[in-house]
Amino acid sequence: MIVVTGATGNVGRPLTQALAEAGEQVTAVSRRPAAMPEGVRHVAADLAELTSLTAALDGAKALFLLLSGDLHAPEARPTDIIRLAAASGVRRIVLLSSQGVATRPLGPSRVAMRAMEDALGESGLDWAVLRPGGFASNAFAWAESVRAQGTVAAPFGDVGVPVIDPADIAEVAAACLLDDRHTGRVYELTGPEVITPRQQTEAIAAVLGSPVRFHELTRDEAKATMTRFVPVELADDTLDIISAPNPAELRISPDVERVLGRAPRPFHSWVARNIAAFR
Repeated sequence: MIVVTGATGNVGRPLTQALAEAGEQVTAVSRRPAAMPEGVRHVAADLAELTSLTAALDGAKALFLLLSGDLHAPEARPTDIIRLAAASGVRRIVLLSSQGVATRPLGPSRVAMRAMEDALGESGLDWAVLRPGGFASNAFAWAESVRAQGTVAAPFGDVGVPVIDPADIAEVAAACLLDDRHTGRVYELTGPEVITPRQQTEAIAAVLGSPVRFHELTRDEAKATMTRFVPVELADDTLDIISAPNPAELRISPDVERVLGRAPRPFHSWVARNIAAFR
């Protein structure tokens, strides 16, 4: 059995579907009940409360581990999840980490994630680490304004990064969970092209078949919006990255193609699959 945490998210949902279609027994973990593919067991659990995870791990051979934001708090101990998994008989963990562990290692969340990677490497388990860059699905944040006003509002309109389709992350994760050849590997996952917010807006408009206006926010305006949902430090950290990505963050990684045997999906492909959210 394979346990998928964050099973209702942009990566966890397609990963759960892919594993079920491959004939694997899957336990999907999320904080709240949710509809799952036929044959998939769901367990409501909070990774911050380890006792709630025990039932999900019973009988598991592998674990896909996605850490929620609260598990990066100073008082959190996410490495305890690795110990619990090992004690439960799990033999393989695939960790969803972050490109920033390598490109900007001194940020607080990335120091914590690096500690998680190190703990996994020292666990004695089989493991693989996935380090994606920016997600194409971050564009969901624009869906309401596109529907209501035909507008995308974002800062740094002409500064781009090679965003990754979460479905590609899910396929790479499935390969790492199912194939021993990926044991001990660290994969950096990006899309096939650098794309700016203005270009993303154009892609949404093209798939919609109707105009979408791009409105460039100032850094302060963007920060004010972001801090409604995330701590100030994380908002500043994110804005630092998207305003001035360094060469490593602009690099197109070959790792998706190495694992899947095909190029990563472009942003417009993600838009086409999710266009209903913008209509």
